[in-house]
Amino acid sequence: MDARVLPDPPIRGAMSPPSAPLRGRAFEAVSRLLEAGRVLVLSGAGISTESGIPDYRGPTGSRRRHTPMTYQEFTGSEESRRRYWARSHLGWEAITAARPNAGHRAVARLAAAGAVSGVITQNVDGLHAAAGTREAVELHGSLHRVICLTCVNTVSRAHLDQRLREANPGYRDIAARVNPDGDAELAPEQEAHFHTVPCQVCGTGTLKPDVVFFGESVPKPRVAQCYELVDAASALLVAGSSLTVMSGLRFVRRAAKQGKPVAIVNQGATRGDDLAAVRLGLPLGATLTRLADRLGA
Repeated sequence: MDARVLPDPPIRGAMSPPSAPLRGRAFEAVSRLLEAGRVLVLSGAGISTESGIPDYRGPTGSRRRHTPMTYQEFTGSEESRRRYWARSHLGWEAITAARPNAGHRAVARLAAAGAVSGVITQNVDGLHAAAGTREAVELHGSLHRVICLTCVNTVSRAHLDQRLREANPGYRDIAARVNPDGDAELAPEQEAHFHTVPCQVCGTGTLKPDVVFFGESVPKPRVAQCYELVDAASALLVAGSSLTVMSGLRFVRRAAKQGKPVAIVNQGATRGDDLAAVRLGLPLGATLTRLADRLGA
């Protein structure tokens, strides 16, 4: 585990050697930011690992064994859509079984106490909302919603799940490894026997989870909303994100450019480490809970 506190202004790229006193100083620095209030939280897959949802990278996660499906693949062929829904149908059970953990609950406590001004999550699991965080911006959408690409009608994933169960009796009995975004790893012959279903409103439309696929852009109004949250915040706290993709890293860069302190709590290096004023490489659940307790949230 590592921890660091950089002088103000931050020394870009500097890294202090880990030690118990330094970890204490880093924790105190993050605590002071929260005590001042108006801290924006940007969360990633790492905050959900303690809920049983694996992340993509890091000591508690696992790297993908296959390339994620792109938007172009999904919309380009029926075979690709069948492959996606077959995998997602099995993985959905793991998503619905997940419950908010101590990290999600601590963020909700800090928001209720006024220390946290807003939450942007890169996750699609809905666990921030389930923990009681109001109006968390789901940057990449939510697996709990399904949208028709033809008529734009939206239904709950639970409703679609029932339809897929009826169209594929016994399919849930297949054992499979589940990935962070809720899909399972299957052999091609297992995918080939899966039956998809069309939109019930227009009758023919393609159903897609209401999430941002690789190769698809985050809706501009949502990005603008996130930038407004960054602009209104006094500091940014990254919780459990490697910041590998630009969709999250851009908010860290914006906060740093505005001279606002960036604090990162993540097990493992991140792409934004050189922009951080404070860095804690500690377990999220325990660390965020301790911070909430410290503030009496």
